[in-house]
Amino acid sequence: MILIQISDLHISDPGEPLDQLARTTERLAIAVDQINAMSPRPDGVIASGDLVNECRTSEYERLRQTLAPLQVPVWLMVGNHDARDELRFVFDDHAYLGDSGFVHYTVDDLPVRLIALDSQIPGKTAGALCPTRLQWLEDQLAAQPDRPTMIFLHHPPFRSGIDRMDANGLTEGRDELAAVIARYGNVLGVYAGHVHRPISTMVGGVPAQTCPSTAHQLGLDLARRDGVTIVAEPPACLMHTWQPDSGLVTHQVYLATYPVLADIKLA
Repeated sequence: MILIQISDLHISDPGEPLDQLARTTERLAIAVDQINAMSPRPDGVIASGDLVNECRTSEYERLRQTLAPLQVPVWLMVGNHDARDELRFVFDDHAYLGDSGFVHYTVDDLPVRLIALDSQIPGKTAGALCPTRLQWLEDQLAAQPDRPTMIFLHHPPFRSGIDRMDANGLTEGRDELAAVIARYGNVLGVYAGHVHRPISTMVGGVPAQTCPSTAHQLGLDLARRDGVTIVAEPPACLMHTWQPDSGLVTHQVYLATYPVLADIKLA
């Protein structure tokens, strides 16, 4: 199985400040082209939240247009910049999004089961996993305790050391999520977005990792307390690969074209 994770797309309306600064739609279009060109072709793409920037229907329509050329299935998640109702309205053919409430779902037709958790608090930057959401996760894990499973949510369930992002991170349910994961031996890892950087650690005894943005990255400054910076590090995604005999391996893939310095044939 090859699964591409993209995150923090932040699609804006044409001419908006972020659209001009970070060229978010242009860079997502480049990502779509590069995913289509991958060999072997991925089995699907999961987008772990902050799909748009201002929750506007027009932004979701632009997102849909930009994703349309993608030649593999795509599963969408909500982040703090998203609106559940607008997402469902524009992507009304994505039945897994449901009709109301949390945007939770599972993907069961891949070799590895995917569980998407909704960590959004509407109107807030921070996220939460309340008892209702944690119970839903527990029920899903208990239903198929022997299936290799990956868990996805927008807000990282750990502190990154970047003060302003941690202040607006997962403020409720972090320890409880780790306890749920630790009760099941089939969880391969937990994967998030939100911080616009690749960061890895352990949660509940399994790997935990954040996905960089398809557009702009946040600067790594562990001393700053009054804000964050947007830096010109390249757009990137995560490629999760799984084989029964070797397990799960995750690669960071830059979404830009770089020259080949040498092509070395080995005997």
